[in-house]
Amino acid sequence: QVQLVESGGGLVQPGGSLRLSCAASTSIYSINAMDWYRQAPGKERELVARITSGGITNYADFVKGRFTISRDNAKGTVYLQMNSLKPEDTAVYYCHAERVVGLASYDYWGRGTQVTVSS
Repeated sequence: QVQLVESGGGLVQPGGSLRLSCAASTSIYSINAMDWYRQAPGKERELVARITSGGITNYADFVKGRFTISRDNAKGTVYLQMNSLKPEDTAVYYCHAERVVGLASYDYWGRGTQVTVSS
């Protein structure tokens, strides 16, 4: 089992920045990929950014150039640096981890952290 705990959400004005953190209960060396998803009220959960164990990153088009995902394997933590925030970035942000063991894949989710972008 892998427990994920997000932190760093809050209220920020448009154009501002926040850094989200996702702390894993176990070493993330064994985790193949970690992602940030978000879900706004009345909308489906969507992928924001992904980072693999090798450090390869992918971003949704709507955050490219504004958000940066990174991971600190020694600390077992993944970060999402969010700059130039817009009101449409308002959502609950969830951390997700994917672990592949042989032919089996396991998914783990955090409980989420609220990000509100408003003046």
